[in-house]
Amino acid sequence: MNKLQITSVKTILTAPAGINLVVVKVETSEPGLYGLGCATFTQRYLAVAEAIERDLKPFVIGKDPQRIEDIWQTAMVSSYWRNGPVLNNALSGIDMALWDIKGKLAGLPVYQLLGGKCREAAAIYRHADGADLGEIEERVHQYMEEGVRHIRCQWGGYGGKHTVQSPEEALPGAYFHPASYARGVVKLFDRMRERFGDEIELLHDVHERLQPVEAVRLAKQLEPYRLFFLEDPLPPEHLQAMRLLRQQTATPLAIGELFVHPQEWVPLISQGLIDFIRVHLSAIGGITPARKLAALADAFGVRTAWHGPGDVSPVGHAANLHLDLSCPNFGIQEWYAFPEAVQEVFPGCPSVRNGYAYVREAPGLGVDIDETQAARYPCRHELPAWTLARLPDGSSARP
Repeated sequence: MNKLQITSVKTILTAPAGINLVVVKVETSEPGLYGLGCATFTQRYLAVAEAIERDLKPFVIGKDPQRIEDIWQTAMVSSYWRNGPVLNNALSGIDMALWDIKGKLAGLPVYQLLGGKCREAAAIYRHADGADLGEIEERVHQYMEEGVRHIRCQWGGYGGKHTVQSPEEALPGAYFHPASYARGVVKLFDRMRERFGDEIELLHDVHERLQPVEAVRLAKQLEPYRLFFLEDPLPPEHLQAMRLLRQQTATPLAIGELFVHPQEWVPLISQGLIDFIRVHLSAIGGITPARKLAALADAFGVRTAWHGPGDVSPVGHAANLHLDLSCPNFGIQEWYAFPEAVQEVFPGCPSVRNGYAYVREAPGLGVDIDETQAARYPCRHELPAWTLARLPDGSSARP
C-alpha cells in the first residue's frame, strides 16, 4: 500500500433539529477511508468553518492521518496564538476525524484504542424543565418510567421565569432576576424530593447566572436535597471564587462547558475545588486533549461529565461516549434525544436503553453522515435568545 495521506477536508454545515452543527470529513488516499469529527460552535459556526477551510485544511493535506498527536500539537501552535474557541473547535473536527480513521484502520471502536471498556454503557442524565412545578414533576416521572435515574431539573429555563420590572426603554433581551431565581431553585428541589424521595439523583444548572456570594448561598441552601451536582455555579471570569464556594458547601460542584484553556481546569482539579469536569469536547480541541484531561482528573478524584446538549453533533456525542466507556473516572453523561431528522442525517447515532447510552459497535466512532440529507437542513445565521441575558435594570449579564 502506498503511504497513507490526507487528501481532502470537507466542512459540512447542517441543522436537522434547527441547531447549527459543524461536522468535518477528512478523506485519505485509501479509497473509501475517511473520518468524521465534530467542530460545533453553534453561535460562531461560520468562523469555525472558515478556519477549517482557510487554515487547517491546507495545513493537514498531505500529512499521515495516523500521526494524530503530532498533527494536533503542530496545528495548535501553527497560529502562534492559541486556545480560543474558534481554533479549538476547528482543530477538534480534524482530531476526532483522525481518531475515527485510526479506528477504521485498526478495525476497532475508538474506545478500544483508549484502553478498552471500563463499563458496557454510560449512565445519562436528562433535562426536566417546565413553566410550573407540576409540569416539571410530569417530566421527571416520564424519565423515571424510561429508566433514567439522573435528572436535571430547571424551572422556567436558565435564570427562571419571573416578572421583571425594568426601566423605560430598556433594551430587549432574556431578562432574569438573580434573587428570585435562586429562591425558586430551593422551592423546586424541596418539591422534587418531597414528591420522589431519594430514589433518583437530582441535578441543577445555574448556567453562570449568579455572583459568587449568591452562588455560595444557593449551594448551602441546596445541601439538604443532596444534589448529584450543581452545575456551572460561576462563570470563568470568577473562577477564583471556587475556593470560597468549596470551603462553604458540601454540595458537589461541576463546571467547565465554557472552558477552552488548560489553565481554566488545571487549578480547579489539582486543588480539589470541583467534583466533576464538564468541558465541551470540541471547545477544547477534541479527543486528544480530552483523554489527557480525563487522566489528570482521575489523579485527583474528579469525575467526567462531558457537555452533551443538542449543539453537539451525533459524532461529538459518540466521541463523548467512547471516552466515557474507557475512563475509569467517568461520572455521568448529559444526553440529548436525537430527533428522527438527525438520525436520518447521521446513520449510526448512539442509542439509549433504560437510562444508559451505548455506542455502535463498529470501527472508529461508529457514526456516519448522509451528505445529501444534511444539505436538506441548512444552518441559520441567528443567535439563540438566551445568549442575550440581562438583569432587571437592563444591564448585560454574562451567561
